[in-house]
Amino acid sequence: MKKFIIALFLGFSAMLQAQNAISGTVTDLKNQPIKGVSVYASELHKGTTTDEKGKFTLSNLPNGSLKISFVFPGFTTQYKTINPFQKENDVTVILEETIFEMDEVIVSTAFNKLQSQNVMKVEHESIKNLQRKGTATLIEGLATIPGVSQVSTGTSIGKPVIRGLSGNRVLVYSQGIRMENQQFGDEHGLGLNDAGIESVEVIKGPASLLYGSDALGGVLYFNPEKFADANTFKANFSQKYFANTQGSNTSLGLKTATDNWKFLARGSYNTHSDYTIASGDRVTNTRYNETDFKSGIGYSNAAFSSVLRYNYNKLDLGIPEEGIAAQTASKETMYPKQGVFNHLLSLNTVFFFEKSKLDVDLGYIANDRSEFEDSPTAILHMKLKTFNYDAKYYLPKMGNLESIFGIQGMHQTNTNSGEEYLIPDAVTNDFGVFGTANYEWKSNVLQAGLRFDNRKITTEAQGIAGEEGSFEAIDTSFDSFNASLGYKTNLANDLTFILNLASGFRAPNLAELTSNGVHEGTNRYEVGNSNLKTEQNVQTDLNLEYKTSHLEFFANGFYNHINHYIYTSPTGEIMDDNAVFNYIQDNAKLYGGEIGLHFHPHPLDWLHYETSFETVTGKKQNGDYLPLIPANNWNNTIRTEFNIKNWLQDGFATLSVSSTFNQNNVSGFETQSNGYTLVNLGFGGKVIVGKTAFDVNLNGNNLFDKNYTAHLSRLKTDGIPNMGRNIVLGVNFNL
Repeated sequence: MKKFIIALFLGFSAMLQAQNAISGTVTDLKNQPIKGVSVYASELHKGTTTDEKGKFTLSNLPNGSLKISFVFPGFTTQYKTINPFQKENDVTVILEETIFEMDEVIVSTAFNKLQSQNVMKVEHESIKNLQRKGTATLIEGLATIPGVSQVSTGTSIGKPVIRGLSGNRVLVYSQGIRMENQQFGDEHGLGLNDAGIESVEVIKGPASLLYGSDALGGVLYFNPEKFADANTFKANFSQKYFANTQGSNTSLGLKTATDNWKFLARGSYNTHSDYTIASGDRVTNTRYNETDFKSGIGYSNAAFSSVLRYNYNKLDLGIPEEGIAAQTASKETMYPKQGVFNHLLSLNTVFFFEKSKLDVDLGYIANDRSEFEDSPTAILHMKLKTFNYDAKYYLPKMGNLESIFGIQGMHQTNTNSGEEYLIPDAVTNDFGVFGTANYEWKSNVLQAGLRFDNRKITTEAQGIAGEEGSFEAIDTSFDSFNASLGYKTNLANDLTFILNLASGFRAPNLAELTSNGVHEGTNRYEVGNSNLKTEQNVQTDLNLEYKTSHLEFFANGFYNHINHYIYTSPTGEIMDDNAVFNYIQDNAKLYGGEIGLHFHPHPLDWLHYETSFETVTGKKQNGDYLPLIPANNWNNTIRTEFNIKNWLQDGFATLSVSSTFNQNNVSGFETQSNGYTLVNLGFGGKVIVGKTAFDVNLNGNNLFDKNYTAHLSRLKTDGIPNMGRNIVLGVNFNL
């Protein structure tokens, strides 16, 4: 028996260490090898690059089938599936030149296909490209993506808006885990730093099939920084300076990997003074400081791949209440202010079988938020602890049919320890089960799915009934069935048509169910409603895309109908010197879309012209307009690409003109906004000094120092404009 156990153990160990491998060569259409191609297996978080002869090798691969991407700037992305149990795979990959952006693998969708193969249109943007635009924060960069805007409080606090929906109607994912940072508050930001983030994917429209409650308006899915290639070590340093806020952003990263193990760590510090408006005055107490640390460790073998990541984020945020008052360049925050600590721990494990796999995500988030009025004693102190789990089983492929079954859930506790309560102590439990399938034939793709969810919320009675700050105990449950159906086809060789029909839902949050007091962020006395129903929507999306070697055109249209839309309505009463607002429900609709063009004229290979227009309209059933609907925007960009002898490579220069129109379609307690036009300039590239390459970016934002106020700025009601001219210098290099 003992010998049998030892033999079994040795056999199992040998299986785990099986030396499956893939090798090959990458060339262009002229059969010339391409050096520096990224060969990456996303499921293993493992990659390498081709050598001078275009050759590569990936070893210690799993026994099951594996998807490998081949990515190189200026060439179309190739995507290959390696057959299982073949000890050696020798492949030849031919890349074709393209003048448009690389075709990226979309992680946020069910089947992780290339964008060109996806049924759902997803916006993909690298953080590097967003940083090239010179924006001060991550959310400012996101707001440059068509269909995405932000509700801002100065420069430090921004909340994403996707096609007119924001707050709890937009779900944010980081490290494969849904972010839970008390996003019910208008003045509660993302709590994410762009350091250590590779890219972002934007799903516009309901995504409840994969993500459950709160993905009503869409999803922001942040992909973390990749590990180093196998058997390499990298050290990276970046520094940015912001003239307007006299701010700086410093980041240092280290990463290394073997065939089986990989490790990374990155720390960053971000500090800014009060921002300056066009008149030269500073907006008092818009200063902020941010500390961020990210780390990760991973291991993979023939049976599984596992990655553990941790993110610590500390925010010290000034809250502007005095407008333009004390003029100082100090970076030490004044009262009132917020202190936010966020801990995110995630574990992703993929188990590989012969013809199938199991993908499991586990996550823990500890969000600690304190709000201070005039002393170090917190008036509000809320602790939100969330445990998430997500398991997806990818069934064996049956001909052209791929299918997934999964379960998803969350356990969450909210506790208060401050002098005042905004929401009560509560426990929330989610559970969801879903199935989805993808069928391809010729140039057609059909994708469909079903899902059931349950959310249960329980709270304790607190305070004296009928008085401010008191909460009645609630014990309520919300159920929802949702479905999605998508179809993609080629109407012609260069013309793609996509149609999606999907439903989504959002259960009422704690603030909507239980509020009873003055909400300082909105200057209202808000009263919750424990009888609120689940928001349920159905959205239709239509996408047309035309792409040739020199012209790319897209048109996206949507219609979104929401039953039981939750909003606040004035009662006409006054309490504690504030108008009373009740949470009520009505049906609503939103419609609009985005249209864009990318022109690359021949033979001017160095010149690009891009233009896009976005619009959204939101109305209640009674005809009144919804709040927080962004104004129409038209953006035009001219970009040139060049090299200067041997010292500047991959050089670029951009001229961007962004025109925002008047917003006169406002809700009853909003003010109208005037339109404005901003001009931005950008210049950069890779500067070669000796053996070191420096990525340098120089940006001038709001170059003509335009005095303007964005419609979604929370400082608009106080007559405070947005930031004036800002010069941003960034340097990034490998040590």
